[in-house]
Amino acid sequence: MGAIFGTDGTRGRANEELTPELALSLGRALVTLLHTEGERRPTVVIGRDPRWSGEMLEAALVAGVTSAGGDALCVGVLPTPGVAHLTANSTAAAGAMISASHNPVGDNGIKFFGADGYKLTDDEEAALEAIVAERSARRPMGTDIGRRLADPAAIARYIEHLASTAAVDLAGLRIVVDGANGAASNVAPQVYRHLGADVVTINCRPDGANINDHAGSTHPEVIAAAVVEHGADAGISHDGDADRLIASTHEGAEVDGDVILAILAREMHHQGTLNHDTVVTTVMTNLGFKRSMEELGIEVVETKVGDRYVLEAMRERGLNLGGEQSGHLIDLDHATTGDGVLSAVRLLSVVRSTGASLKELATVMGRLPQVLVNVRGVARERLPAADPVWEVVRGEEARLDGRGRVLLRPSGTEPLIRVMAEAETEADAQRAVDTIADAVRDHLTV
Repeated sequence: MGAIFGTDGTRGRANEELTPELALSLGRALVTLLHTEGERRPTVVIGRDPRWSGEMLEAALVAGVTSAGGDALCVGVLPTPGVAHLTANSTAAAGAMISASHNPVGDNGIKFFGADGYKLTDDEEAALEAIVAERSARRPMGTDIGRRLADPAAIARYIEHLASTAAVDLAGLRIVVDGANGAASNVAPQVYRHLGADVVTINCRPDGANINDHAGSTHPEVIAAAVVEHGADAGISHDGDADRLIASTHEGAEVDGDVILAILAREMHHQGTLNHDTVVTTVMTNLGFKRSMEELGIEVVETKVGDRYVLEAMRERGLNLGGEQSGHLIDLDHATTGDGVLSAVRLLSVVRSTGASLKELATVMGRLPQVLVNVRGVARERLPAADPVWEVVRGEEARLDGRGRVLLRPSGTEPLIRVMAEAETEADAQRAVDTIADAVRDHLTV
C-alpha cells in the first residue's frame, strides 16, 4: 500500500490526517483517472455515515470531483455497501464512501469503488496517489466543471434490493437491531420490518457524535443484554458503516462472523448453491470453523486478514461466499462487498425457513478458546524486522505443539498490533498472548 491508502481505503483523524485538502485532492485525482476525452463527464456516487466530520469531508470531496469535471451524485447517509450497490446498478463511473467504519467519532475515511461496485485495486489506488503527488489533476473551466446532483430515491432502491434477497419473509420473528448510531440506523430497521419482522431498535438515533459509542458490533454485550430484556428471538448488531454483522441468540450468546459464515455455508451447501462447495476465510478464523466445514465436506480457502483479500480469492476462484470473524461477510450472488444488513437478511431467512432457533443453528461449529489483545503505543511498521519478537512467537508455537496456534500482525486500519492465540484451554491461549504481547511492548514501544 502507498502513503495514502491502507487495507481499506484511506483513514485517519479527521481534519488532522484526513483533511479537507486531501479529500479535495482525491476527488480531483479520481475524476482525472476516469476522464476520457470525447466521452460524457463521469458521475461519482458519494455517500457517508453520520459522524460529525462527514459533512465537511463530503463538501471537500464534492469540490474535488466537480473541479476536475465530474458530477457528484450525493446520496447522503447510507451504508457502505449501499454506495457500492447504487454505483454498480447505475451509469456512474465510480463511487465513494466517507466513513471510518467501526472507528470512534474522531476518525474518518474514504474508500472508492469502480463502476462495477468493487473496491479499487492496489494499482488503481497507486494511480490516484501518483496524481495527488504530482498535482496533475484536471482543472476544466466554464461549463466543463461538474455539478452536485441529488437522488432522493436512492435509499429506497437500496432497501428494495436488500428485501429482495430474503428467501422467506420474517413474519413471526422478534428481533432487536443495534444500528451503532451509524449508517444502518435508518435502513436496517426498514428492511427487517418490510420483511414482516417485529423490530425493536436501539442505538438508531445518530446525532453525529454518538456513532459506535458503546454501541454496535464492537460492543456485542449491548445487543446481548437488549435481546434478553425484550424477549426477542435474535439480535442484530451493525457497525458504523453497516458492512458488518454480529448477532445474538435469544439467550444473549454472541454469534460472531465465523459462526454466521458457517451457518450460511452449511445452508448453501445443502441447497446446492455454494460454488464449488468452498468458502473463503482469513487466518483469524477459529480452528473450530475449519473442523466443522471439513465434517460437512466444504473446502476452506484461507487468506490474509482484510476483506479485500477475501474478495480477491473469491473472484479468482469463482466462489460466492466468504468472510471474516469480525462479521464482514461477502455474498457475491447479491453484492460486491461486505453488507451487514444483507448478511442479517440471509441469516434470519435461515432461522425462519428451518424453524430452528439461532442458538440451535450456531451449534454448526464448536470453537477453540481464542484470546485477542490489541497492543497500542507501538511502532507497527517495525514488526516485520523485529527478530526478538518473532523468536518469542516461535517459542509459543513450539509450546503449543500443534494443539493451538498464534497469530501476530499489525492492524491495517488502526495504530496497533494484534496478538491472537488459540489453544485447547483459555489459560493456554492467554499465556501465549501475554508472553507475545510483552515481547511486542519490550521491543516496539515508541
